[in-house]
Amino acid sequence: MVQTKNASKTDGKQSNVKRPPPQGNVLTRVLFRPRVLVLLAIGVSATVLVPLALPYLPDLRERSEYRLPASEISVVRMPHWVPHDLVDQVVEANALPDELSLLDENLTQDIADSFALHPWVANVLSVRKTFPGRIDVELEFRKPVAMVQVSNGMYPVDASGALLPPTDFSVADTGKFLVIQNVKSTPQGPAGTNWGDVGVVGAARLADVLFAHWKQYGLAAIVVPRQSAADAKPDDFIYELLTTGGSRIVWGRIPDSDYPGELSAEQKIGRLKKYLDDFDSFDHPHGPYEIDIRHWREISRRPITSRERNPIR
Repeated sequence: MVQTKNASKTDGKQSNVKRPPPQGNVLTRVLFRPRVLVLLAIGVSATVLVPLALPYLPDLRERSEYRLPASEISVVRMPHWVPHDLVDQVVEANALPDELSLLDENLTQDIADSFALHPWVANVLSVRKTFPGRIDVELEFRKPVAMVQVSNGMYPVDASGALLPPTDFSVADTGKFLVIQNVKSTPQGPAGTNWGDVGVVGAARLADVLFAHWKQYGLAAIVVPRQSAADAKPDDFIYELLTTGGSRIVWGRIPDSDYPGELSAEQKIGRLKKYLDDFDSFDHPHGPYEIDIRHWREISRRPITSRERNPIR
């Protein structure tokens, strides 16, 4: 009898334990809440009705506030040496449409690609479109630093040795830059590409370093030494500077050369300044001279004889 009572009590305890509701009931209660049903209905309706309504909606691509004449593309901070009709040149060269749609998802990339091809453009920094109709293009421009003198004329180059459009310069413009002399090569490609001559590229880098000083110091030209080796390296060239009075200054190797014992460009410019402070001119009192600024301890000079006065050697 005792065993029967204990078993009965045990069975009673088990009957009071709450069992979790079936999984399907929980999912049903969540899905069939009023808010969820409304959201589902909206989603289904949008999927069905939006494609049907699109043909009847106004085409924003034709509205004036979403369109812009290509000629009105704005170039941010365009320097004075770049042609004022740069935008027109880009539009014409790349056959861009006369009117642009700001809703065209490929528009900014197409404009960036078009400007990147122009020889005055070194890099496209950004293309931004805003509403109402406006497109701003920010560019990094090439800057002329020298004129390369060859047998058939003068060619402008930037600091990297890239050829710039010669037709954008007048005869008078050639006097605004250092001249790179003793060049036997000609440009190896169209404007916007590298000259293709190691000697010219090094001279262009030197012209960039001297750009802020050459007029003040009375410099006229950079003389490229003749090199017969086709595989010549930048550090193989010893450049000279020609002054307006006919003196020659032995500059040495290219700026930033890591050749052992080579002075830095800043040190050499400091030597030029010191020489002018001491003598007032590179050509007085009994010049012209050959002046060597490469030595660590002193600047050396010697008079140039009449036989040596042709700077092209």
